[in-house]
Amino acid sequence: MRLVFAGTPEFAARALAALIAAGHDIPLVLTQPDRPAGRGMKLRMSPVKELALRHGLAVAQPDSLKTEAARQVIADAAPEVMVVAAYGLILPQAVLDMPRLGCVNIHASLLPRWRGAAPIQRAIEAGDAETGITLMQMDKGLDTGAMLARHPLAIAPDDSAASLHDKLAELGAEAIVALLPGLAAVVAAPQDDALACYAAKIGKDEARLDWSLPAAVLDRRVRAFNPFPGAACQLGGEPLKIWRARPAPGGGRPGEILAVGPDALRVACGVGALDLLELQKAGGKRLPVAAFLAGNPLAPGQSLG
Repeated sequence: MRLVFAGTPEFAARALAALIAAGHDIPLVLTQPDRPAGRGMKLRMSPVKELALRHGLAVAQPDSLKTEAARQVIADAAPEVMVVAAYGLILPQAVLDMPRLGCVNIHASLLPRWRGAAPIQRAIEAGDAETGITLMQMDKGLDTGAMLARHPLAIAPDDSAASLHDKLAELGAEAIVALLPGLAAVVAAPQDDALACYAAKIGKDEARLDWSLPAAVLDRRVRAFNPFPGAACQLGGEPLKIWRARPAPGGGRPGEILAVGPDALRVACGVGALDLLELQKAGGKRLPVAAFLAGNPLAPGQSLG
């Protein structure tokens, strides 16, 4: 098919790679403008732009699709369909109406559950047993369009946002390639708005762990906030990030260190305990607990803030 692709992060790049490999005609790729990143705050291309340029595809990076100039670039590409994945810009109605077969979004949840910006993280944080990919016919609402296909995926007990992202990115890439050949004949199913919930963007202020909460809740937050913003507490008044943990038996004053071992640092929670497995001090490296304790000796009875 002749298509325009719109996306920005690695999740979208996986889908673009699959569409290229499937032989689709892609006259235009849309992605967000280059942004400052890293310690040097140098301008960095998005993963989608890097991939598109490697394959010699034309790239456009408008700040908005509301201008006539931006819309004309899409119109000139004359797509049959527009495929969108984590693009980051609102598509106005004029753009939604351009392709003969409309605009298809690859969304990382089983809609109508977890509409919005952070469906992967919110599914883990909520303790959902499964998530998945929904291919949706886009409309002017926020992830409210009719569903073309849904592909469920179980959430493993040790899945982090990073590991689940990678699984869903691959599933989304496979799903869009499978859908497109028969797209014109697919009958889309409307979403049930009564079942909808919203996956709000993750904020840095959510990173702090409250040890008075149950261990199961904190475990989910550690996994949901890996890699961003990274779950955190305090050790001796200094920030301490927790990258991997698991629920464990035990009890005590919330935040109290119950046991120190080569494999885990056990900390009391409001209900149960949490074994901390991978830690990072400010300015330091992510370390397994044995390596961390070698440079930061701790003992039962001490507390994490």
